[in-house]
Amino acid sequence: MARIPSTQALRALESFSRHGTVWAAADELHLTRSAVSHQLRLLERDLGFPLFNRVGTRIELTPRGRAYAGDIRQALAMISGSAARNEGHGLSGNLTISCTPGFATAWLSTKIGRFRATCPDVALSIVTPRRLDDVSNPDVDLFIAFGTGNMPGVETELLKEVEFTPLCSPALLNRLGALEEPADILRADLLHLADTEDWLGWARLAGLPEESVVSGIVFSDMNLVYAAALNAQGIAMGDSFVCHEAMTSGQLVRPFDLAIQSPKSYYLSVPPEKADIPAVVAFRGWLLDEMPVSTA
Repeated sequence: MARIPSTQALRALESFSRHGTVWAAADELHLTRSAVSHQLRLLERDLGFPLFNRVGTRIELTPRGRAYAGDIRQALAMISGSAARNEGHGLSGNLTISCTPGFATAWLSTKIGRFRATCPDVALSIVTPRRLDDVSNPDVDLFIAFGTGNMPGVETELLKEVEFTPLCSPALLNRLGALEEPADILRADLLHLADTEDWLGWARLAGLPEESVVSGIVFSDMNLVYAAALNAQGIAMGDSFVCHEAMTSGQLVRPFDLAIQSPKSYYLSVPPEKADIPAVVAFRGWLLDEMPVSTA
C-alpha cells in the first residue's frame, strides 16, 4: 500500500460495516451518499484487495472487508480513547454516551443535570443507537444498551433487569370501562415495538390465544409507543423501569398485576481502552448511584 488511507475513508468503512447501507453511513457522518460511496471506492483502490461484493445496486462487505472493518473499529476506538485521556486535566474534556431512546427520554434526560452539577467542565454528548444492543460506535465512550449481555469487545455490567406489563392512559381506561380480565385488553388497539414478542409472552402468561395479540399498531421507536399510550391511542407493553415516573404520576396506569420478566436487560458497557478515562469513571459512578434499587 503506497499510503495510509484517509481517516474519513476509514470512518466511512467503519460506519458502513455497522449499518450495512451507504445512506445510513452518510446520515451518521453528515455526508452525502455520493461522498461516502466515493470514499469507499478510494479505500478499496488504495488497499489493493476487494472490500465489497456488488449485489445488484447494493454492496456488501466481503469476509476480508468485515475483518478489516473490525480492525479499523478497534483502532478508531483506541485513538478516541487516547485523545480523551490526554485532553485537559481532571474531569474536563468530552464524554459521548450512547443510550437507548426510551431510557434516554424517560430516565437519563430527567436526571442528567445532576451529573452536570458535579462535573460542569465535562462536555456531554448523548446519542441514540439504531439498534438497542449496539455497542460498536468507536466515537462513544460509554454505552447504556438493552440486550442479553452478550456484547463482545466491551466491559459490560448489569444495570437493571426489566419487567413488561400492559400500560395505558387513564383516559383510555375510562373510555373502555373496567378491564376485569386479561381478554378485555382486546377491546383496544395494542401498541407494539418492532415486533409482537413481548405481547406474545404476556398472552401466554395470561392464558390468551397468541393470535389474539398480534394485531394493532407497530412502531419503530419506544418513544412513539409511549407517546401513543399517553395519548390514549392504545395499550402498550410497558417497561416498568422506564415508565416508572409516568406510572407514579398517574399518566399511565397498570390495569393488571401480570408482568413478564424480559429476557433482556439494561447494561452499562465501556470499551476497555476507555475504562480509565476520568470522565467515564465519574459518569459510571454517578449512574450506579442514581439507579433505583427497585421500581415497584
